[in-house]
Formats: sequence, structure tokens, C-alpha cells
Amino acid sequence: MTSTAIDRLSALRGDALTRVALKLDAVVTGANGAAYLAGASLLDDALGLPEGFLRATGAFLLVFAAAVWFTATRPALNRNAVHAVILLNALWVVDSLALVTLGWYDPSTAGSAWVVLQAIVVAGFAALQAYAVRQQSHV
Repeated sequence: MTSTAIDRLSALRGDALTRVALKLDAVVTGANGAAYLAGASLLDDALGLPEGFLRATGAFLLVFAAAVWFTATRPALNRNAVHAVILLNALWVVDSLALVTLGWYDPSTAGSAWVVLQAIVVAGFAALQAYAVRQQSHV
């Protein structure tokens, strides 16, 4: 992110910041889901994760992205829905790290790095969303 983009993001407050945080999550999650769904047969060897698992994950991510986008674009934000997104993002982080450390599958080195990197990005979404919700209650 450029410093100009960071400046614009930091200028947002309350409802606007929450909506941007949710939409950013939805776009990145949707792109990731589409890549998993469409490219599972190409990614399975590179990531060391089963094709069926990647397809199921891709389908879940597309549905989740649509739900997050829907939440972000309602005339009035539903705080419970936003909290659910934050909670599900936190659960994704925990599950991603468990996948790598508990041997649920046998990802390649690149696959393990990708899963951890993705967990870091999702943790960032959850943190930004939680921050935005806290700011919303102070506006």
C-alpha cells in the first residue's frame, strides 16, 4: 500500500472505515476463492494440498466473500454481522496455522508459506475490521 493510500485509509472514520475494511476483505477473499476453485488442478502439486480441498476452500471463500460484500453494502451496517466476519476471520487464521503445524495435510514448503502468508493477511483484515468497529462506537 502506498503512503497516499494509507493516508486516505487513516482519514476514514466509523461507518466508512468499517465498509472499506469489509469490502477490501471481500475483494481479496473472492479473488483467492476464484483462484482456488478455477486453478485447483494446477495448484495442488505446487501447494501440496489436495485438489478437492482447494476446490471446497475456493467455493467456501466465494460464498464468504459474497456475504462480506453484502454486509458492507447494506444501508445500515449490522454490528452483529460485522462481528461475525471478524470472528470467522480469526477462526480462519487459527485453522490456517493449525493446518501447517498439526499435519492435517502435508503442504509443500511453498504451500506452508502461502497458508501462513494468507493467515497474516486475514489477521490484518480482522484487526482492521475490529479497529473500525471500535472507532464506529466512538463516532
